[in-house]
Amino acid sequence: MAKRNPTARKNPQAAKYTEPGCAYCPPSVRACRDGDEDRRGPGFCPAKTDADGIAEGLAHYEDPFWRRVAVESARVEAEGYCKWTRVEEIVEFARKMGFTKLGIASCISFVDHANTLSRIFESHGLDVVSAACKTGGVPKEEIGLRDDEKIRPGGHESLCNSVGQAELLNRAGCQLNVVLGLCVGHDSQFFKFSEGLATTLIAKDRVLAHNPIGALALADSYYSRVWGPDRPEKPPKLPSQGRKG
Repeated sequence: MAKRNPTARKNPQAAKYTEPGCAYCPPSVRACRDGDEDRRGPGFCPAKTDADGIAEGLAHYEDPFWRRVAVESARVEAEGYCKWTRVEEIVEFARKMGFTKLGIASCISFVDHANTLSRIFESHGLDVVSAACKTGGVPKEEIGLRDDEKIRPGGHESLCNSVGQAELLNRAGCQLNVVLGLCVGHDSQFFKFSEGLATTLIAKDRVLAHNPIGALALADSYYSRVWGPDRPEKPPKLPSQGRKG
């Protein structure tokens, strides 16, 4: 059931929006940067479509742990802004949080990078545990895949066992887990089952040298194949809820 928009009476334009559409906010607006959403935000601004959702989100910061995560993240952002690599940011965030044990969940193809990362973390006095995705060597057939659905049919192909990775790092007591190149979906499982905080260092994209933003930057040229059959001739300026027809 669609939620009622509490600002609809004050702003007729907002009446047609019940869900946020931040992706369509014009560069000249983006009023949340200035804390001015109520006055300048478009009808699809979260402050106007679901103020209760924002309030519920803020309530989680009343928990001392999550407040500290937010505070230390903001400090890392400010202190290292355009100066620190993401590796350095992870080290500094762990230090500020008082974490001493980090986990690395890597794709089997990234084990060499995991080795480098582990040694970097260790050089900062951190205890490190690492688990690769093929841990357990479980045949893909055990979860119901047919032989012809494997990358290389006709032989053993181990399951990408991201739930197992999470369990191993949980049992080791890792406080912060770093993902290196887990596949789409497998990473989702890892985040779901990881008990420690988790962050991504490498997002896998085998075509773009693990730089997936390239597909967005070149979506209108070299990688136009990313578009589906319903792409309109002109880019819409409004979220789907606000379009006529």
